[in-house]
Amino acid sequence: MASPAQKKLRVESERIALLRQIPSVDEVLNAPQAGKLIDAAGRAMTAATVREVLAELREKARNGAPAAVLGIAEIHNVIARKIEEKLAPSLRAVINATGVVLHTNLGRAPLSKASAERIAATATRYSNLEFDLAAGERGKRDAHTSRALAELTGAEAAIVVNNNAAAVFLVLNTLAKNAEVIVSRGELIEIGDGFRIPEIMAESGARLREVGTTNRTRIADYQRAIGGETRLLLRVHPSNFKIIGFTRRPELEELTALGHKKRIPVFEDLGSGCLTDLADAGAGEPVVRLSFAAGVDVVTFSGDKLLGGPQAGIIAGKRKLVERVRRNPLFRALRVDKLTIAALEATLDAYRRGALDEIPALRMIRMRLEELERRARAFTERLRANLPSGAAIEVRRGFSVIGGGSTPEQKLPTTLVAVRSDRQSAAQIEERLRKPTSGATPVIARIEKNTLMIDLRTVFEEEEPALGSALSTALA
Repeated sequence: MASPAQKKLRVESERIALLRQIPSVDEVLNAPQAGKLIDAAGRAMTAATVREVLAELREKARNGAPAAVLGIAEIHNVIARKIEEKLAPSLRAVINATGVVLHTNLGRAPLSKASAERIAATATRYSNLEFDLAAGERGKRDAHTSRALAELTGAEAAIVVNNNAAAVFLVLNTLAKNAEVIVSRGELIEIGDGFRIPEIMAESGARLREVGTTNRTRIADYQRAIGGETRLLLRVHPSNFKIIGFTRRPELEELTALGHKKRIPVFEDLGSGCLTDLADAGAGEPVVRLSFAAGVDVVTFSGDKLLGGPQAGIIAGKRKLVERVRRNPLFRALRVDKLTIAALEATLDAYRRGALDEIPALRMIRMRLEELERRARAFTERLRANLPSGAAIEVRRGFSVIGGGSTPEQKLPTTLVAVRSDRQSAAQIEERLRKPTSGATPVIARIEKNTLMIDLRTVFEEEEPALGSALSTALA
């Protein structure tokens, strides 16, 4: 029987033997199998990955791992997998089967094909981003979208920054820095990721002057609060919540009449950026044009919500006020690039031509229940033919939502595909869809009462075969 000292010596000998079996970095890089890896990832990344893999093997050997050290071929397989993981894009396409049209976590509004084509054409060539072709001299990047935005909103002028939070900040900083902005207490909202009106106002240098109460504010409250330091009357559209019951706030025309009487601009943050009336489709959001018709001086809104374009913040309104905002040195820090302009211009062109169904988000919102039911039933029948034992699928009535901080409490009737399995919970199926192992496109779905729900409203028809395949794999 071996003594403890002998056992220790044997273990140490095995450890040393394992370490000696591990090849050097040069051996691995000079092996024939390394050529393909170097061609795919370059010598620097391949060498760094080789060092990582060999370091991991040495660590296992030092810790007495019982498994034999891998041979050169197996080591190259490990390196290849690691390189593939490193080169795989972090930002990738997913199938949105949640029924949330403007899903903030999934990138909000998907762009139209025309926008994608315009981006590709602009990205791969030089462009007249800031060059006036007619005059042969330097121009302004605003020119590519300002005319269409003014035409579609009824504003005199418009500029674009990188999101609506930036737009709100820039307007406040330009028009009310070191001065007062009057806003109703019921409009001191917070939207996603901690954007709060009081905090953005403080950062802009404007001073908040609250009036009224949480649920009731009268025009007289604004009138009494106006003083020598007042520079703006702010109206904030509460797009992500609703106060019901004993409530009141002035009509927009009342507020603009007061502002014009006192020569104080009225600034409205609309947020969702609805350019066309979607009430018949279930999206009862205020239309931007109606704000200008009511006399508002400046309006800000998002580009990637109900407008259906790229992430952007639009500042539209009276020319003299928009020009003041544009001259702010911070405008350069917050302006958008050529790709955003290209996508936004293509989106606005669809509005001007009345081709709303070319804009994916609007098509999804306006999709009729009959179409959704037809697609859901056809999809269910195709999937049912390949269902494994213990799995069940059926069509149910349900609701989609617009999302993106728009239309609170408003739902869109839809037809859902309900999926259950005796062998897996809904959470397990959802995880397998979300984390496919075969390199397939991830699917994001929702769960209701231990049932996986698929809403085809937010699934493009060309994605249905991939969705069906993913579900078959997840249920197997």
